[in-house]
Amino acid sequence: MKECVAMLLAGGQGSRLYALTQNIAKPAVPYGGKYRIIDFPLSNCTNSGIDTVGVLTQYQPLELNEYIGNGKPWDLDRLDGGVHVLPPYQKASGSDWYLGTANAICQNIRFIDRYDPQYVLILSGDHIYKMDYRSMLDVHKAAHADCTISVMKVPMEEASRFGIMNADENDVIYEFEEKPKNPKSDLASMGIYIFSWDVLREYLLRDDADPESEHDFGKNVIPALLNDGKKMQAYRFEGYWKDVGTIASLWDANMDLLNPSRPFDVWAKDSKIYSRPQSLPPHFISSTAKVENSLITEGSQVYGDVETSVLFGGAYVEEGAEVAFSLLLPGARVEKGAKVRYSIIAENSTVGSGSVVGESPEDFTDIDKWGIAVVGPGLKVGKNAEIKAGAMIYDDVKEGEVRC
Repeated sequence: MKECVAMLLAGGQGSRLYALTQNIAKPAVPYGGKYRIIDFPLSNCTNSGIDTVGVLTQYQPLELNEYIGNGKPWDLDRLDGGVHVLPPYQKASGSDWYLGTANAICQNIRFIDRYDPQYVLILSGDHIYKMDYRSMLDVHKAAHADCTISVMKVPMEEASRFGIMNADENDVIYEFEEKPKNPKSDLASMGIYIFSWDVLREYLLRDDADPESEHDFGKNVIPALLNDGKKMQAYRFEGYWKDVGTIASLWDANMDLLNPSRPFDVWAKDSKIYSRPQSLPPHFISSTAKVENSLITEGSQVYGDVETSVLFGGAYVEEGAEVAFSLLLPGARVEKGAKVRYSIIAENSTVGSGSVVGESPEDFTDIDKWGIAVVGPGLKVGKNAEIKAGAMIYDDVKEGEVRC
């Protein structure tokens, strides 16, 4: 019997990351020079003493499955528990894709029952944050709650973008509003839940039997619990948290690491973020290079100018090339004379000599027309090509070609 089992929802398509998730699941997208997004919830589980994690995969799972492996980097290679990859599977009555977040958990009731837990922790695979889930579990137990939802304060002018929890002076939730036009509260749901397993099991089966349901926690299960008067508790989180489900938010989260005030500290030893190590040589910065306010990961080689950027393992910047406010994902290469600004160059792509990728927002009088330029994985941007701000590149760009 386990006190608490974690279920990590990692099957989403990540459609708002466009070219970056053509061939990989969103939780496998690189972050911060050496991490993948999924490293954060897995490391949080390890740091919180939770040793049994089910990872629910669906969309483009191969690279994510390979990355997780037996869970050893996160100390989750256990005989009793550990990490388990849980894709949709064939049943006697047929097979189904996961139809929603609640249905994904429902399809894996037998997995959870194997460990007979008192509590189940539901996590998302697309958030960057550090959290000690033990503190949240302590709140859940002290309140004798059926469900505890992690929330954080957001500016009222942004509250309509979130699921909002309305709670009383004791943080007992009495109402949930999904992206309300006129929010009554600034407590936004983080999509992190702790349920008492007996209660969750009952409501999952009830929801699964409802043909009108969308089988979603926020839209169906949480409202059903509230309607039935179940004890719903809010857990206030005050640390760094970012949903990196869009190009802009992924870029922002990486840039936050370069902020002088470091609102998100991946260096803290008491809450280490673990990742699968790669066999890479040391990074090299030549005498011709100029590097300022950047993260340069092992295996990278820099001969040109790099400013306020994150270079992942094996990235290469040739002499005379300029990279600023950009992410070079593993194996990305920027050739001589090329300029990359406010862009994401995906894994193993090459920006040809003399090319210009991305534009500064300062060059736009209408900021709504500006955006981060993205070159998808394994592509070649030909010599002297130009890729405008906000462009999303899915195929090779010819020499001298202009893409908007």
